Amino acid sequence: MKLVIAIIKPFKLDEVRDALTSVGIHGMTVTEVKGYGRQKGHTEIYRGAEYAVNFLPKIRLEIAVPTDRVEKVIDVVSQSAKTGQIGDGKIFVTPIDRALRIRTGETDNDAL
Repeated sequence: MKLVIAIIKPFKLDEVRDALTSVGIHGMTVTEVKGYGRQKGHTEIYRGAEYAVNFLPKIRLEIAVPTDRVEKVIDVVSQSAKTGQIGDGKIFVTPIDRALRIRTGETDNDAL
């Protein structure tokens, strides 16, 4: 089992969710986060004063999947989240040692 973590632009969330649902991925955790990478923020003008926005709003998706589905999930997320502009995001994959569905007691792949 693997945990796919994707950091994407907020306006791409519905498109990514729909794409994942179409390939049979029905569960994920979504968190509103702020951060920066190479983009390094930007400046904005508010009421005539210029100020720096160092942390940009992003969406963090966490998707637990069986190991054999990881490549498909990465492909779907990267294609549906891509705008071709700086700040499109990143995808990380980490191992999951154990999973448990609290309600039923199912474990590992059955719990996903």
